[in-house]
Amino acid sequence: MTNMNKLVVLLILIAAVILTAGCINSKANVTNPQEAQENSMNNSQNSTVVEVTQLDQINTSLENGPVLLKLGAEWCEECQELNPVLAQVATDYAGRATVMTIDIDKSKELADYFGIYVIPDSSVIVGIESGKYVYMQEDGNATTERSTARILKIEGKEVYENVLDLALQKEKN
Repeated sequence: MTNMNKLVVLLILIAAVILTAGCINSKANVTNPQEAQENSMNNSQNSTVVEVTQLDQINTSLENGPVLLKLGAEWCEECQELNPVLAQVATDYAGRATVMTIDIDKSKELADYFGIYVIPDSSVIVGIESGKYVYMQEDGNATTERSTARILKIEGKEVYENVLDLALQKEKN
């Protein structure tokens, strides 16, 4: 490989690191569970997007339909850009699906449970099978492997709506 090619590859790698560095969890704080629950209740009263602090919240919501779950953080600019999209999806799917978020800094245990290493990280949960969450993939297939059903970048409302529609169709069958 010539020196010029090595330089180009190096510059591409540096650019990739810079572009993704803003949304990688570098430190996390564990919030008092009672305080986190109070924050969740306050946020859910002011918004149609529910902040999750415990898995039971997701499990309860699944009784009413699929759950669109976004994991992110307040300091993540891309995560904040996604919030209005999710709020609109929550409004559009009210009564049929639940839109939930997890702040990885406030809920480190949940971030670990879902295996988060890059944010924003979203997925649609359609149920529980043998103690594992079942996720809807963008192609309409359901899986217990979250890694194949993750939406790892900011997408337009249509992507989330498409996956939710597929999840709702699966629920009818």
